[in-house]
Amino acid sequence: METTGTRRSLAWLLGIWGLTRLLLLLFVFKVYVFPGPDVTSDVSVIYQGWYEVLRTGTFPLDDVTWQYPPAAALAILSPALVFWLDYPSAFFVLAFSADLVVVLLLLYAGLRPGRTLRGAWVWVVGVPLLGPTVYARYDVMVTAVAMAALLAGARHPRVMGALTAFGAMLKVWPVLLLVAARRRSAWASAALTAGGLAALFALAMPGAFAFLTFQRDRGTEVESLGALVFHVARHFGWDGQVLLNYGSVEFLGPYVDVVSTAAVALSGLAFGWLLLWRLRARRFLSHTLADAAFVAVLMFTTTSRVISPQYLVWLVGLAAVCLCFRGSRMGLPAGLVLAASFVTVLEFPLWFSHVVASDGLGVTLLFLRNGLLVLATLLAARELWHSTVTRTSPLPVPAQATRAKETSLPS
Repeated sequence: METTGTRRSLAWLLGIWGLTRLLLLLFVFKVYVFPGPDVTSDVSVIYQGWYEVLRTGTFPLDDVTWQYPPAAALAILSPALVFWLDYPSAFFVLAFSADLVVVLLLLYAGLRPGRTLRGAWVWVVGVPLLGPTVYARYDVMVTAVAMAALLAGARHPRVMGALTAFGAMLKVWPVLLLVAARRRSAWASAALTAGGLAALFALAMPGAFAFLTFQRDRGTEVESLGALVFHVARHFGWDGQVLLNYGSVEFLGPYVDVVSTAAVALSGLAFGWLLLWRLRARRFLSHTLADAAFVAVLMFTTTSRVISPQYLVWLVGLAAVCLCFRGSRMGLPAGLVLAASFVTVLEFPLWFSHVVASDGLGVTLLFLRNGLLVLATLLAARELWHSTVTRTSPLPVPAQATRAKETSLPS
């Protein structure tokens, strides 16, 4: 009976995955046009422009929109592997392939003893909620590497460390996966891999770390938590501007630097909480590694100066890994992330013009999406603390055992 139920669940899961991914491919290949701004322009214009520079053996040193670690060059150059297709088509095929790899990883993990297919369902349902943006950014590739690292973590810490370092050299945030890593071999493997890749890129390609300076002068992106201050302030005479700046639509003007500094301070407080948790944590269960990574990435995404739609791909992926474990209690935060993903596709690209205009619809969508992320962060952090730090009450001693102990004592 259980085998029959599992087969039926697998059939539904793979069927829904196939149908939703076909729909995403139809959108990115423009068989059907998704409403709102063209999300594929990042691939056909920005990524392809970087590709032309990178293939000459140097990083795009004069382009301030290049804000990624050096291994990101591999993702941008990867469409060359599918040489029979034009650049955008090859990129979409590779993004789809990364999605397929993730599903296979989650199925393999979910069918093992002590695991569950809940994680696979989170990924299958969560990705299409974000719309075609998922296949038009390289974040799905980074997320695939990060998820593989977490799934390898319990049994293969060296593999986890190497994959985490590689992911961090693609887009920084996977370094947070190490927050709950206890084995020195994971940290050593990560350090050696990161050091080796950094040295290789620094020697082979000029400008490998120019991205560090390009991040410094960014404003507050219009979808971020801090941006809500200016969306509201515009209705009371704030005279700043909304401009395309450093590759994203940002607020520029009075007090933007104050809000940006506050966002950095919030990220600092999040780091302090994670450090305190790591020092206080006493119980590390099979799912703690994934739960802690989910909490860490939630914290830094929510407090960031930028919350681009593709960031939700990271959260959906990490939530899926958490729910592969039967013992994980991250179900509610994961559900909130799925809800936030649906609201995200409404605010971008569907009604992004309303967000840029700071009108009632745009502000409402942002309050809802960012509110869901804040609530998910607080609940996930509370659950992580409760499951690893809070002392549990000792089990009550049966009355018979107490009486037996008392009669055995000398009078």
